[in-house]
Amino acid sequence: MTLAASSTVFTVMFTLFVVAVVILIVLTMRFLIGQARRSKAEWLAEQAGDTEGVEADEVNEEEEDEYEEEEMTALVLAGGSTRGAIQIGMLQVLAEHGFMPDRVYGSSVGAINGVGFAADPTREGVEQMTQMWLGLRREDIYPQGRLHGPWLYLQQRDSVFSNSGLRSIIERGFPYERLEEAVIPVEVVATSMTDGGERWFTYGPAVEAVLASAAMPAIFPPVEIDGERYIDGGVVDNVPLQRAIDAGATRIVVLLCSPPVFHPPVTKRPVEVMINALFIAIHARFVREMSHLPEHVEVILCIGPEGTTRDFDDFSTTEHLIALGRAEASEVVRRYALGTIAYPAPPMPVPTVPIDVLPEDDRRGTDRRAIDRRAGVVDGRTSPEQASEPGQTSGVESDGDPGGEPGGDPDGESSTWPVAWTEPEPVIHPDPGT
Repeated sequence: MTLAASSTVFTVMFTLFVVAVVILIVLTMRFLIGQARRSKAEWLAEQAGDTEGVEADEVNEEEEDEYEEEEMTALVLAGGSTRGAIQIGMLQVLAEHGFMPDRVYGSSVGAINGVGFAADPTREGVEQMTQMWLGLRREDIYPQGRLHGPWLYLQQRDSVFSNSGLRSIIERGFPYERLEEAVIPVEVVATSMTDGGERWFTYGPAVEAVLASAAMPAIFPPVEIDGERYIDGGVVDNVPLQRAIDAGATRIVVLLCSPPVFHPPVTKRPVEVMINALFIAIHARFVREMSHLPEHVEVILCIGPEGTTRDFDDFSTTEHLIALGRAEASEVVRRYALGTIAYPAPPMPVPTVPIDVLPEDDRRGTDRRAIDRRAGVVDGRTSPEQASEPGQTSGVESDGDPGGEPGGDPDGESSTWPVAWTEPEPVIHPDPGT
């Protein structure tokens, strides 16, 4: 028994000794290899005549290079129906300052503007888009038949309107047929009618993808692509911020057609309650994503004002909206130094709009000189020195200057004048079909 016990103890001790020797050999080899690498790095530094960083380990340097993030700027265009004209004014200013994003993401009307901007992100390209927006009339996109009214929403059909008018405008406006042919990589989102999920289009026919992204429910018919039907991308992702973050964007410029927080108006009819619920759901996702931004991501918002339009098919204030977009983007460009051309850029004429097409509330209690000073307008051009100060985008205060300029009306209103920001009446979404 004593001999057997002694044999067992010897076996255990010998095993432990072998294991310790192996571990010691491994540690010694690692130390020698490390010393050899350091010596090699030091020798290479001496050969190159560089005496700095001779103690650095080449392996660590390679690992640091792998984790070094490349900065990427993304442009995100939100949905907003006819209020998408605000984005045109914003794009004008960005193009004037040489702003060139690495990628573009669009939803709904933001898909239309985004794909158009990605095709030609220059002043000339944006000017072509501007002229198309200024030429839009209700009948071009929402043609009315002999019989029209709320009862059309109860018929057994996919939509109230055909998308043929919108298709024709998009085909004329896009200089390429496929998304992958854009100057800047562009992606648009649509909502799948199969599972309710979001579908991103990064390649393929541009017109079909944009029509799908802008197919407002009940207004335009779903668009079929590869056997699947899609509707407006704004239903699932009206502001595709997370898509840009997932792609690695470190700086994101977001063009919003309205304020980021939705304030539901007082409703009088059940259909208005349904519309309010839809808008609340649409805005909720963006609010959540903004509250959980990664630390390395910078988000710059260009915010459209509340109100200013009366209906989804109202194009009567397009020039007014473009001017509002320019005013907002000018302040954002100045504050964040966007683009390659230093602020201010060469001035461009400010769009004018007949006063009789503005909402009644936008005309009341405002004289021409006060508006010109607020918009920074001198002789029909925007003066950077007179640009509005931060925090003054919520309205216009009159200085009490009696009357307008010579040749105007006695009460200070003229037939046409440069449009500036005025406090609009909050939008009350009308009964569809009215």
